[in-house]
Amino acid sequence: MHIDIPHAVSQQAGLAQACCPPQKDTNVFSCRSSQAVFNALIPDHDADAFSPPWPGQPGWWDALLERLLGGLGRWDGEHFLFIAEHGYLLEHNCAFLPLFPLSLRALAGLWPSQVQPRVRLLLSAALLNALLSALAAAALFQLGRAVLRRQSQAYLAALLFSLSPAGVFMAAAYSESMFAVLAFSAMWQLEKGHGWLSGLLFSLASGARANGMVNAGFFLYSCIKRFALRLQVGPAPAGKLPPLWKQLLGLASSAVLMCAGVFLPFALFQYYAYVKFCGPGTGQGGTIPEPLLQLAQDKGYRVAGMDGAKPPWCSQRIPLVYSYIQDTYWNVGFLRYFELRQIPNFLLALPVTLLGSWAAWTYVSTNPRHCLTLGLERSKSEEKGKPRDGFCGPAVFVYVVHATALLVFGFFCMHVQVLTRFLGSSSPILYWFPAHLLQEHEPLLGTAGTDNPPSGKPLGESPRSCGKGTPDNLVVRLLLNWRLITPLSKSILAFFLSYWLLGLILHCNFFPWT
Repeated sequence: MHIDIPHAVSQQAGLAQACCPPQKDTNVFSCRSSQAVFNALIPDHDADAFSPPWPGQPGWWDALLERLLGGLGRWDGEHFLFIAEHGYLLEHNCAFLPLFPLSLRALAGLWPSQVQPRVRLLLSAALLNALLSALAAAALFQLGRAVLRRQSQAYLAALLFSLSPAGVFMAAAYSESMFAVLAFSAMWQLEKGHGWLSGLLFSLASGARANGMVNAGFFLYSCIKRFALRLQVGPAPAGKLPPLWKQLLGLASSAVLMCAGVFLPFALFQYYAYVKFCGPGTGQGGTIPEPLLQLAQDKGYRVAGMDGAKPPWCSQRIPLVYSYIQDTYWNVGFLRYFELRQIPNFLLALPVTLLGSWAAWTYVSTNPRHCLTLGLERSKSEEKGKPRDGFCGPAVFVYVVHATALLVFGFFCMHVQVLTRFLGSSSPILYWFPAHLLQEHEPLLGTAGTDNPPSGKPLGESPRSCGKGTPDNLVVRLLLNWRLITPLSKSILAFFLSYWLLGLILHCNFFPWT
């Protein structure tokens, strides 16, 4: 049996500290008991996945923690735990970037040495991701306040993040929570005009997940937009601003430096892998435990430092181990997943695909001129100093483009079932748009969906507030009035809750999940 960390509870607690005084939450007990029941009823699936052997004989403390937390180390979690313990010993481990396993190794050093390394790392992953997922919810809330300009909608989106369809990956030994908190925080800092701090956070994010490099687009767009707006303002009085060519050169230099910083962690890791697998033999084979060498021999894994021919990617013009692994080990590429036998996986990705497509269509159809001009033309409302707020506001444009690009790339070029966690940890749109739909189309939210409510009391109750007009927990309110809410609200909540729950049941028992 493997008991999962109460992901949603930890996130709501962190968000509450960002907005409200901490409140007692008993949901932790129901989450633990439910997970225990699920794992008692459902035996672990015998999956053909990476599962390295345990060295030595585990003690009773190791067995207890493995029983409680072992479900967090399934699938890719095995890779992260293995890397944190042994380093990048096997070639296909290089598909996983180093920031998260390095953090686990540093944290694991705080636990007693009597506990086995894997168990210490597993405990570290559970605690670290509980903290990071809470911080990610708080960062998403602050980002929503800055971009949506509606505190209630930002708060509702952060609550939905606490029930993310990718929730199990935020709690398991995956890098999703770390990437989410870094990416959302970087976006928030960029909205506040803190470019260098934003660049540092984006750079760290690209050291956690490769798709973090896409975030360089936020810097490029920010620089282009600033230059376009300066052109529209008109010429400044003499001496007030430098010449136009100097402004353009300064913005271009800033964009190049920031983007280089975002790409740097990924590039350094590719160089590290090249030295480790393509350089002269290091004689490391003698220090590798015999069970791991046997596993590599049985599964055909390439071991770093072992004698033999260099990997094929070493002789490529641009030797990228990441691309080679995605192509060779997992058959990732354009349209490669479009097979009849993958129909169940496409169905698994259907809800998030529809939601992302609907979000893009809603924004484009509401703001056609804004989209045609790439958001570079000042609207009349912006000129008056009162830009439109909410999901369809002008500031959301770049986030819609970002989410749509990830959706299209993931659908056509990746294992499509990972789309849910791919978008769930990378884009705020997956939470902003459902929050927008709930506020716009759910009558039972009533005045709770606004930041300046009248004295009316929706549902006959006066909810506690976290500030001016922000209800305590709108998601709980909708769930308690399930029979009264609209079919659209039921569909949104059913998607979030069912994927959150099924992830806990299936992933932690080694069944295939997103």
